[in-house]
Amino acid sequence: MAATGDEAAAMDSISRVPVSHPAGLSLAGASSSHGEGAEPAAESLLSVPKKPSTNSDGGVETAEEAVEPAEPDINELCTDMFEKMAVFLQGELTATCEDYRLLENMNKLTSLKYMEMKDISINISRNLQDLNNKYASLQPYLDQINQIEEQVSALEQAAYKLDTYSKKLEAKFKKLEKR
Repeated sequence: MAATGDEAAAMDSISRVPVSHPAGLSLAGASSSHGEGAEPAAESLLSVPKKPSTNSDGGVETAEEAVEPAEPDINELCTDMFEKMAVFLQGELTATCEDYRLLENMNKLTSLKYMEMKDISINISRNLQDLNNKYASLQPYLDQINQIEEQVSALEQAAYKLDTYSKKLEAKFKKLEKR
């Protein structure tokens, strides 16, 4: 069966369309590297004319071309994605480096604090040893002071006993005088 009128025109447009699609796609791919012409190629894919379906045969439908939506330039999207991933990874690595730098500075400060504490403890130990040596050199004098204190206490006790004895003697003397 041979196609008539509108059917022939529709078939003719269908047979021509596949030839224009690869050219449009290759133009879009080729123009993406230059950054220009991506929009005209996308428009050329959308501007394929559609034939209205007017049937003169009564029950036979004519085929219409299925037009795919224009796809964004894959190379551009990949480049954009890789640039953004590079920025993200650079930020992550920078943050990690900064964290390690901060940790290094904290370790240095902690080390300095421990060195200061070590110096302080050495000074305290040295001063304590000096005090112990001075105490040891003063120990004979302290022993003498303790002996003198004991002797003073014993002398004080003897003075109290002598005082009590002298009071008793005085009382006896006054008693004898009155007689």
